[in-house]
Amino acid sequence: MSSRAADGGRPLRIAWLAYRGNPHSGGQGVYTRYLARELTALGHYVDVLSGQPYPVLDEGVRLVPIESLDLFRSDDPWHLPRPHEIKERIEKAHGPGDIGIDALEFGHMLTSGFPEPLTYSLRARRYLRRHPTDYDIVHDNQCFGYGIAGIRKDGLPVVATLHHPITVDRDLEFEEAKRLDAGWKRRFSLRRWYGFLGMQIKVAKEIPRIITVSESSRRDIVAQMGVRAEQLHVVPVGVDHERFRPLNHVEKASCRVMTTASADVPLKGLRPLLEAVAKARTERDVELLIVGKQREGSVLPQLLDKLGLNDIVTFVSGVSDERIVELYNEATIVVVPSLYEGFSLPAIEAMACGAPLVTTTGGALPEVVGPNGIAALTVAPNDPEALAVAIGRMLDDPELRARIGAGGRARVLNRFTWKVAAEGTVEQYRAELTDRGR
Repeated sequence: MSSRAADGGRPLRIAWLAYRGNPHSGGQGVYTRYLARELTALGHYVDVLSGQPYPVLDEGVRLVPIESLDLFRSDDPWHLPRPHEIKERIEKAHGPGDIGIDALEFGHMLTSGFPEPLTYSLRARRYLRRHPTDYDIVHDNQCFGYGIAGIRKDGLPVVATLHHPITVDRDLEFEEAKRLDAGWKRRFSLRRWYGFLGMQIKVAKEIPRIITVSESSRRDIVAQMGVRAEQLHVVPVGVDHERFRPLNHVEKASCRVMTTASADVPLKGLRPLLEAVAKARTERDVELLIVGKQREGSVLPQLLDKLGLNDIVTFVSGVSDERIVELYNEATIVVVPSLYEGFSLPAIEAMACGAPLVTTTGGALPEVVGPNGIAALTVAPNDPEALAVAIGRMLDDPELRARIGAGGRARVLNRFTWKVAAEGTVEQYRAELTDRGR
């Protein structure tokens, strides 16, 4: 073990908690992979304690599987365990508590709840209790289950990341259900699904040092979750600027709009984007590529039929980082139509690739892309008319596309690298250790 880390301090042994680490859906798997890699490059030691789906990790970072029932797997959502799976779980159990957590997880799912933050946190606490001297600090990546509060009570210092308040996701889902005149069963299901929020709010208030990724998220967490402002410290996330880069050998599509919507939920703004593309199509031979997939019960198929877009919209999912980079470079323009973002990894990935970018001003996006017209064209969220105008303007002006693309790449190199994010994270670790007298 090296005697000094890059900042001159003692190398830290970090237990990184990720209740799910999917590298292709949502930003948590990306955040886990790259921050763990850069923390290791700074001379620290990182074990990622992850539930399924497990993240992609780089050399030097150890994966510690915290196995769950994996009830929400991508190929079989709302998975019902088979008898042989239950038998295997019992045989592998380290004690009656393991089976009790499995029963809790399965019971929550049967009542339409989302159990993973709670049950993962309990399993992670059990693991850390078996390894009480292995780590200097624990980093919770937006789990905030009761087990996280228990880890602090067991004596381990805890720093947590809260990307944005999930209350925003919940409220937008309810608004969408109301707009579509969904029945009581849908509203009841949403209420049950977001039942974990009460737990997360309670636990967040008990964690003295929380990292968030933007000033916008910081304000919203204080306003919507009741967390004290002094608990929150802003450390923006980054992008792998050496992997996500302009590829001069890749041929641009003639009129392709691309968006990355890892989750087909109202928050991501796919509905106003589709309406905007339908307007742009009346004057241009445009196509839309959506990196993501439709969730079960999605309203997108009906909307595509209504707008007459089935022939020009393509969904792709599960592609490699290398292919994502190629897609950014092939796109004529990239659009981030989100109604709200706590940060926006797709925006900085597109900027890093020099892609001409159109975004909304939802949430933290103005912090990420800067003033309108330099690294992106920006419009108000949930405004298909304004979005269609910005898309048309960008498609029709190659000089504007070149200028915006170059501005985005420069902004990323100046502000948003994973090394800078890791250095800021280590500062928070050392501050918490100092506060705890360790």
